[in-house]
Amino acid sequence: MTSFKFLLAPLMISGALLWAAPAMAHETMDGPGQISVSATGNSYQAPDLATVSAGVVTQALNAQDAMKANAEKMTAIFDALESAGIQKRHIRTSQLSLNPQYDYKQDRNQPRIIGYQARNTVSAKSEDLQRVGPMIDALVSAGANNINGVNFGIKDSVAAKSKARKSAVVEARRKAEEMAEAAGLSLGRVLRMDENTHSSGVPQRMANVMHDMQGAAADMSTSISGGEQTLSVTVNITFEISE
Repeated sequence: MTSFKFLLAPLMISGALLWAAPAMAHETMDGPGQISVSATGNSYQAPDLATVSAGVVTQALNAQDAMKANAEKMTAIFDALESAGIQKRHIRTSQLSLNPQYDYKQDRNQPRIIGYQARNTVSAKSEDLQRVGPMIDALVSAGANNINGVNFGIKDSVAAKSKARKSAVVEARRKAEEMAEAAGLSLGRVLRMDENTHSSGVPQRMANVMHDMQGAAADMSTSISGGEQTLSVTVNITFEISE
């Protein structure tokens, strides 16, 4: 009885703009009457989802004032995101912290607390990439002084996985048939099959961005490009061989 084992890594990819790249393969003899082949198939697509991570860092002499100032700015941040067309369900708090600030100049072994730093970060998701630049502008205008970056993704993985998987399986069988023919053998049924899925794409990182909204800078809009995402599926197949 044929046994299939699938190991899928979570990924969001949709079915548009896909094409399969030439697959890569390697193979080994896996005991008497068997041959094991690995092959990788790729599919490519422009992302259709973006998540912006941004927030506010405030400092004050005491913890209460630091948190109060932070809360006021974060209220403006949430209002700005909603005004930019981001739905509430796509906005979530991803980090909230309050930490003392130390002075080590007088005694490094016993530093004294000179203030407190409050940090609040939100993640805002948009399925319209045209909104990402204006979203960042709105965040900075509302008081955000810490932008961690933009991560791009794909909403639906089914079609892309299928495209990459088929390419990998076809290449694996071609390699196995080539090896078997060269050795004067015949390729038989599949004894075992498993797969691994992974993606690649370059997130845009903008750590601690400070934006000058005065003068000419106020007329400038942040430009964002999602580039291209790559989904790769690697299959490992063991075939039966015979003379």
